[in-house]
Amino acid sequence: MIIEACVNSAISAIEAQKGGADRVELCENLHDGGTTPSAGSIQFARRNLQIGLFVMIRPRGGDFLYSDGEFEIMQEDVRMAKNLGADGVVFGILHRDGTIDKERMTELVNLARPMGITCHRAFDMTADPFQALEDLISLGVDRILTSGQQPTAPQGARLIRELIARADGLITIMPGCGVKEHNIAELISSTGAKEVHIHPERQQPSGMTFHQHSVFMGKPDRSEYEFIIADAERIKQTRVLVE
Repeated sequence: MIIEACVNSAISAIEAQKGGADRVELCENLHDGGTTPSAGSIQFARRNLQIGLFVMIRPRGGDFLYSDGEFEIMQEDVRMAKNLGADGVVFGILHRDGTIDKERMTELVNLARPMGITCHRAFDMTADPFQALEDLISLGVDRILTSGQQPTAPQGARLIRELIARADGLITIMPGCGVKEHNIAELISSTGAKEVHIHPERQQPSGMTFHQHSVFMGKPDRSEYEFIIADAERIKQTRVLVE
């Protein structure tokens, strides 16, 4: 069983490695579903990881219908990830009608090789998942990250199982979103998945002794004096559960 950990920073990536993850998906802004990390984050992660490093290529949160300018940014970010030694990239582009944008996806696939390629949960926003599956196979994409077009992968297990059957080994179907210690074993058993995408996290208290409570750097409901980091111990527990 391959365990991929979704991480929000290079420091979290190192924690995921400590926990026994096989691969990380390195992102920023997970509250927006993940966006492209900085060059510094990718470079630092690469220097400190012996496990697989996949980089999110997503210029913003929201939908997956991108302007010409946004697509140009994605191309530059694929080049950046390749030059910095990433093992793979994670992206997805749709047409306005909910179909895979095969032309632009082909350009990114060709640009990314020989890195590995995952289509992220843009797949879950497609109008016809089975047509999207065939399109991504035809493009040579290696893997699809999906919650089975449901809020969580356990809720989408039926579709995930059918996608795995239809893929017939031509592309990897990796369940992700809402995969926790209490449901991962059942999800794997019910779908037949060989890879799984998890996001165990914990709150890390700030080292600050002085707290300024009248100013907020982000949303007022988010404390400035704690931050999210990958939870190595929970990843270790997950590894035990799937072996």
